[in-house]
Order: sequence, then structure tokens, then C-alpha cells
Amino acid sequence: MTATPAFNPPAADLPGKPYVRPWVPPPVTNEKHNFADLHAIDLSLMDSSDPNVVARLVDTVKQAIRDDGFLFLENYGISLEQARLSLPYMYDNISEEDKERLLFHPDTGRWAGYKHPFGFKFNWYTREWNNLQYVPTCLHPFMDEITAFADYLTGSVNRRLLCLFSRVLELPDDYLWKHVQSHGSPSGEGYFRHALFRPVKQETVKQSQGLRMHGHTDFGTTTLLFSVPVSCLQIWGDDETWHYVPYKPGALVINIGETLEIVSGGHFKATRHRVYKPPADQAELERLSLVLFNSSLGDLQMTPAIESPLIQREGCVEYQGVYKEFKKVMDSGLSPPTNKEWREIQIANATDPTDTVRNRIGADQVLIGGKLMNQRDFMGVKVVLPV
Repeated sequence: MTATPAFNPPAADLPGKPYVRPWVPPPVTNEKHNFADLHAIDLSLMDSSDPNVVARLVDTVKQAIRDDGFLFLENYGISLEQARLSLPYMYDNISEEDKERLLFHPDTGRWAGYKHPFGFKFNWYTREWNNLQYVPTCLHPFMDEITAFADYLTGSVNRRLLCLFSRVLELPDDYLWKHVQSHGSPSGEGYFRHALFRPVKQETVKQSQGLRMHGHTDFGTTTLLFSVPVSCLQIWGDDETWHYVPYKPGALVINIGETLEIVSGGHFKATRHRVYKPPADQAELERLSLVLFNSSLGDLQMTPAIESPLIQREGCVEYQGVYKEFKKVMDSGLSPPTNKEWREIQIANATDPTDTVRNRIGADQVLIGGKLMNQRDFMGVKVVLPV
């Protein structure tokens, strides 16, 4: 096969671009216990002329997405230097006017815009890609880099990843890309995030019990997150405990979204994960974050791809996750939600970890088998996830 072109970004030092202080990786934690052991996938092996190499790669991917729903992706075409992890530092220059003008409104069912708890986040949806007035002024000189970067992540990295997943389902290579993945902007109907998380005050840590984001699964197809040294991301293991995701320099952390769990008939595992306070020796460190949240088509009916030879041969995996709950809706004769309906109702009803009214037993939380769980009902689908 022809080698996949590597990322070729616009120049970072063109006239008119302000200086950006470099990203100096903070020290890795000295903690050694309670870290997950994840599969690592070398995406460049897709270009191999040896079909046996590609077949082994597909087998490795199949095991990873069934076991964990989380994996590391390496050699995907972007170097650590090209990632420009320092760009979120530009938000030091965001004006108070832009903070107020671009503040996100989750009741719309989207995370679009600027969000400031624990530091800040800025999320690009189609509106932000198409109109600079919805982007902080301090970012305007860098939009050529940001757009090219998101375009490559979506159109090259995620497309190749979905090709691998299509092969696992024994479907044509472009099946998931053409029939499931959304298009129309550098992030499709999903969104691209810049974030800079600053050390959290102790009163907030106490109020949230260390949580930065509750246990959840992502709504879309895949999430691509650049691995960074500060350990906050945790995965829910088969032992029903939380494990930190380790740092792998230059790698992307990939997690499977609910859409792929449902489309695969439960053969893929949507990753249960959360954001938690870092180990004690990293408590005073900043954490930069670049994330691409890929989404399926908004009008996609959330049902299995029954044309998959894998599903036809082995049936659906009906004992886990969101697919099990969607199947109950389908078996009752009701139409399951579309992806747009599903993601928007959950965003609009999301709760913050510091919300002491909702985050308690008797409100949104229950004890199941001695484990504290969030339990919600959206459009007739029960969602039960570890806190």
C-alpha cells in the first residue's frame, strides 16, 4: 500500500503570529500503582504491503476494543512538536469581553464555546469553524494551524482508525467513515477542544470528592486525546475499580464512544472513564489538553449494523453497557433515539461534580453491589455508570 502522507502543518512562525511560550512537559508522577495496562496500536502498520502484518493489526485492535475500549495509538502521522500543545497558553490573553461573549450554554445540547471551571476549555463546533466571531480573538492568528491540525486528525487519523474498526466488523473499509461518521467541518458534528486545567482549590476538591468529571462514556464514534504527563484520566476496569491511564509520550489515547458500541451490536466496548484529581505529587501542576470528539451523523438511528458478517455469525453482545439498554427499547417496539437526540439531551442535563443536590443517593446516585453509581433515564434509556 502507498504510505499515508504525514501531517504537514502551516508554519508556526509566519509574520503576524504572536510568540507562544513553549510547552515544557511537567514531571511524570512517581506513583506506580493503580495504572491501567493498555494495548498500543501502531497505525503505520496499515500501510504494510504484507497482508499478514495488517491482519495481525486488525486482531490486536479487535482484542483492545473488546477488552477495554481504550487503546494507545502510535505512529499516526503527527509528531509531538507538530501537535503544538502550547497553543492553549494563548488563553492567558483572552479578553474579559470574549469570556462573557463566548460562554458556553449546555442547555442548547452542545458544549460550544468557552468554559472556565478548573481553568478553561474552548470547544470548536461547526459554527466556530465557519465564523471567527465565535472564536477568541487571541486565537485568530493561529486558526490556519488549528484548522489544519483538526482536519488531519479527522480526515486521516480517525478515517484510518474507522477503517480498522470496519475490518473488525468484516465490513468494507470505508463503511463506518461513509455511513456512520459525520462530516462537513474539521470536526464533523463533533467538536475539537483546547483546555488548560489549573490546580484546584482544596475546598473544591473536598466538595467534589476529587472528581473533575463523573464516570461517563462518550456519545460519539471515537475520542482522540493527546497523552500528557499529568495523570487525571481514569478508566473503569474489569475489577470494578478506577485505574489511571499512564503517560505515553507522543501517543494518542483512543476511546470508543457509545455510537460504535451500538452500531457494533455490543462487540465494541464504550469506555467508562472519568477525570479525577492527579496523584499527590502532581496536585500543583497545570494540565494541557487537546481532544477531538468525533461524532456520528445526527440523524443516525442508533441500531446495530446488521449487514456485518461478524454480527450475523456471532450475534450481538447483549450483556454490557449502553447497547444492552438500547436493545430493551428496540425490543419494546419503540424507535431508539437518533445520535443528535441522544447526545443533546445528555449534555443539556449534565451535572457538575460540585453539585451536592443532584450528586447524592436518592437523587441521581444509587448503590449497586456496594458501588456508587449515577443512574439517569434519557428518552426511555436507563444510563447507569460508576461515579
